[in-house]
Amino acid sequence: MSCVEHLSVRLREHGFRMTPQRMTILHILNHGGGHLTPNQVYIRASQSMPGITEPTVYRTLEFLVENHLALAARVGQTCGKTVELDHNALRRVYREMEKMTGYRSIPSHSTFFGLCPACQKEKIK
Repeated sequence: MSCVEHLSVRLREHGFRMTPQRMTILHILNHGGGHLTPNQVYIRASQSMPGITEPTVYRTLEFLVENHLALAARVGQTCGKTVELDHNALRRVYREMEKMTGYRSIPSHSTFFGLCPACQKEKIK
């Protein structure tokens, strides 16, 4: 089964089709190697699907987020820089949160917001 076939089944179960645009964008997100901005997704999508428009990519990303097939990271950082962390480093934090809340965590994605060192220096000026 390809990386997006199971998502195609989920879409059909909810009455949606797996369009070529959705397939392309999901493939890009699954193989992006980290967090991608919408513009980065558009650039990669236009390389593999010439003629796709930027509004189509943005609408498709919104659709995927609304249907829980993609996660949006709303970054309020000045520069927008992101850093990937090893989830194993957060294992103790996940266990503590489970104890406090009773929820079982699924550490596939966590987002922490902050200011990078360069933006911190800019803010002080």
